[in-house]
Amino acid sequence: MNDSVNSTEAAFAELSQRPGFLLAKQAGIHLAVWLLSFSLFAATDSWTELTGSSLASLLNMLTGIVAGFVTVNLVHEWFHYLGAKLTSGQYAIAARPGLFVFDWHFDKNSLGRFYVMSIAGSVGGALGVWYLFANISPDNSGRAALLAAGVAGFVLGSLIEWPVLLRTRRSRDPLAELSKLTPPVLGRAIAGSAITGVLCWMALT
Repeated sequence: MNDSVNSTEAAFAELSQRPGFLLAKQAGIHLAVWLLSFSLFAATDSWTELTGSSLASLLNMLTGIVAGFVTVNLVHEWFHYLGAKLTSGQYAIAARPGLFVFDWHFDKNSLGRFYVMSIAGSVGGALGVWYLFANISPDNSGRAALLAAGVAGFVLGSLIEWPVLLRTRRSRDPLAELSKLTPPVLGRAIAGSAITGVLCWMALT
């Protein structure tokens, strides 16, 4: 009996480390996070429309920010994966679920593959923003917050990744350029993203 249990546990442990299983787990968690964020937004949006409550409106804005930011960033990350897949890049699916789908093997990939993988993320982010604007009208503050957060998410990715790409053109060492993403650099990118989001929200309302 113990041998059977041990063999079953060993088989499951082996299965849980296979790339396909890890990718499916990552996709499932990302989908669940997206559905939860949009469900909360939809609930508060309906509450706002039905009651006009100031509390409902505040929660609608907060959940809208989360839903918009999550949507664009998840699409961004999965397009990175699509870019890596299309170029037959060398990578490993992340062992633990998180925002990043995979770990890029810098020493096993060409610069061309790195550029395609990186730019694909920006393309995905832009498509995510387009999709939100195509399907949601900014006719209340919460919906405007969702759209503005989507734009802010796209800007955040751009402020982090595009300077790395530009510097890599000169150094031809993407890993070295990524190592320059220090907390102050990331802080400025976050600040720029937040300012863009606020300005976008003001323009939409």
